[in-house]
Amino acid sequence: MNSRVDRDEVFVEYTKSICPVCKIVTDAEINVRDNRLYLRKRCPDHGSFEALLYSRADWYFESMRFNKPGTIPLQTQTELSRGCPLDCGLCPDHKQHACLGILEVNSHCNLDCPICFAGSGHHTQGFSLTLDQVEAGLDAFVRAEGQPEVVMLSGGEPTIHPLILEFIVMAKAKGIGMVTLNTNGIRLARDRRFGEELAELEPVIYLQFDGLEEQTHLRLRGRDLRAEKEAALQRCAELGLAVALVAAIERGVNDHEVGAIVRHAISQPAVRSEVFQPVTHAGRHLPFDPMQRLTNPDVITSIVEQLPDWFRPADFFPVPCCFPSCRSVTYVLAEGETVVPIPRLLALEDYLDYVTNRVLPDPSIRGALEKLWSASAVPGSTTVAGQLDCIACGLDSPNVLDQLADRALMIVVQDFQDAYTLNVRQLMKCCVVEIVPDGRLIPFCAYNSVGYREQVWESLSGGHVPAMVPNATALQELLQPTQFGFKTIGEPRREQRDATNIGQGL
Repeated sequence: MNSRVDRDEVFVEYTKSICPVCKIVTDAEINVRDNRLYLRKRCPDHGSFEALLYSRADWYFESMRFNKPGTIPLQTQTELSRGCPLDCGLCPDHKQHACLGILEVNSHCNLDCPICFAGSGHHTQGFSLTLDQVEAGLDAFVRAEGQPEVVMLSGGEPTIHPLILEFIVMAKAKGIGMVTLNTNGIRLARDRRFGEELAELEPVIYLQFDGLEEQTHLRLRGRDLRAEKEAALQRCAELGLAVALVAAIERGVNDHEVGAIVRHAISQPAVRSEVFQPVTHAGRHLPFDPMQRLTNPDVITSIVEQLPDWFRPADFFPVPCCFPSCRSVTYVLAEGETVVPIPRLLALEDYLDYVTNRVLPDPSIRGALEKLWSASAVPGSTTVAGQLDCIACGLDSPNVLDQLADRALMIVVQDFQDAYTLNVRQLMKCCVVEIVPDGRLIPFCAYNSVGYREQVWESLSGGHVPAMVPNATALQELLQPTQFGFKTIGEPRREQRDATNIGQGL
């Protein structure tokens, strides 16, 4: 007699995703095997795909307690037509406002990095936004948010744009709370006058910093940039510019360096934050296996294992404003070799648990913590300093917490979705948006995965941009190179797949 056999996985939920090759919307399911969360989907043309979503299923389910109710934006930019993720955005069905807006001012770069989700570089076909285009994008952001908290000027390499200083002035004039500048640091290292002009405008410098070893730079950036990085850090310290170090982390390349990067961040007087981003497999990147990709728990575990005297997993908490598995944060008080994570000083569960808590000990502290554990938290800003002071007032230990803001370091672990891992359930809560000059605010993970980036690039440059297809090991036989360095499948996009909406009011 035949006996029934149990599946080797537990079904968790049904969702929607996209085919990583042709980008059509597909049904998808999320399952758990061996305490790891996987997303599986099937395209009628290209077959089945599976990818690791989260390497600790127990952490994933625990994080759901920190799923904060979303905030409705003042204005949406597109209409409901075909459903998520084809109506971006933001469309009326989106569940969260924009905590952080990213405005890519150019597609050109002074590097041709082996990894670049934007596909930027020295290629001839590109774009460089005008003052009017930047103003149009910023105005759309202001209309949606009222008083936006943070805008990030990015690229390409934004510091090589001839109007970058004017863009920073314009953003501040429109009442945006903080401007961050995403840069590889080369111009900062080489051009003191430019650094002095930046210092007068006080943006936060979001500095690409992948590691301390030569091989890391060669694999991820194509050249040894260690001298430029240190010169840029020294320049920022001299001029009083606050810095967030940003490391793209790839399995087998620089994941062994996360502890050393944290140590280096703490030793640098200009650094207020360390941001770890598992490599987003969009645009240009190294070949990868979607079943072995790095996720947030892997980075947190590496930090804990490499710095066991300083950290434990419980020091990192999900960020409630976005989907809670997307981003985890901690703050530490650091002085020399003494590092104390703030979650050791008060029970964050009492303030950031939105499921089990019904009575809060101190609502004012909860508000401060919600600001700190948010995608809009910008290290070095007066807003963050004020929230830290508010928390300090609730802790009866003034000797420990003197000059709290000056001694605090923020550590962020952020995993962005790609065409393999796109989960509509997560995407609908996204609070990081790409600001497009035509007035749309497109969730960042959709912009990089669904085809919006190629569409916008084409409209701004006037030339054809092929569909970006992930450089996955299983797809190698289908892939063809492009002039931009990223891979494509070499077939024209069908009209039905170019389903993005046109922004309103511009």
